[in-house]
Amino acid sequence: MANILLTGASGYLGGSILAQLHNSGDGGIELPAHGTIYALVRSDAQAQAVQDYGAKPAAFDPGDEAAIEDFIMDHKVSIVIWFIDVVNVDRQILFIRALAKLRQQTGKDVHFLQAVGTNNTIIALAEELGVKSYIIAPCIVYGKGLGFGNQISAQTVAIVRAAKEAKRVYRVDDNSPTWPVCHIRDNTSLYIHLLATILSESRNPGHGKQGYYLPSPGSIVWDDLYSRMAAALAKKGIVDGEQTTLADDEALEAMGRGLKCPKAFVRVQLAGKCTLTPKNGKESLGWVPNFTPEHILETAEAEVELILKHI
Repeated sequence: MANILLTGASGYLGGSILAQLHNSGDGGIELPAHGTIYALVRSDAQAQAVQDYGAKPAAFDPGDEAAIEDFIMDHKVSIVIWFIDVVNVDRQILFIRALAKLRQQTGKDVHFLQAVGTNNTIIALAEELGVKSYIIAPCIVYGKGLGFGNQISAQTVAIVRAAKEAKRVYRVDDNSPTWPVCHIRDNTSLYIHLLATILSESRNPGHGKQGYYLPSPGSIVWDDLYSRMAAALAKKGIVDGEQTTLADDEALEAMGRGLKCPKAFVRVQLAGKCTLTPKNGKESLGWVPNFTPEHILETAEAEVELILKHI
């Protein structure tokens, strides 16, 4: 039976997946028969937390090629779920190579799941080495995390951090772009549906260039989210009024300070247009979201309160 390694278990997305796997009997998704679930940890406290969630801690350097290969081979890990720094690809390459070596030894399929980031490199290398790769496209994820570590999203937190420094919520695009949204429980649900489909071995989910998945019920206009969060922040006296205006150069400088990035990178974190729509998750996995796109707007005040408690 397949053994699984989860990285980023103390993070928002990885921690939520670990928690949902542990609570699968409580209205969650039951996985088909599988082996051991390992979670990569960096401390004794994380190791204990992982055990409390029913997984086995794994302690090795995720940048050490020999250590990675030893763990994958010794523990026969055929599925890796990756949540550590999806922007840089160096460490992912090492895990994919280790999975490929296990596949050569056992003759069985191996799998690498990652949130979108360095996806082109991942797909090309995985196909070359016979590793099945799966890319989960990014949404505006929101809601309280389910795990033992970080419980707040990066995307909504960025809006709050920028607004706190600039004393106002600013728009950074003037054409009302849209972006897919996803509640953390729906995001976690798609990952587990994908994992369950892989483990079942009776169905072959799309992988590689056909393995993109979007865990979203639909999109919202960024401006609408800005407005709802501005109202919540103004109510708490964090910003000077709930009106949102287009950011000028001075505002972008302030927002960059809040986000700890150059002003040129502010838009990357707070805006952009994405026209992707979900298909593979629903058709290939039977995944169905429980939350509507508008739910993020309806719960914006609760999201702001959650963020302010954790930053």
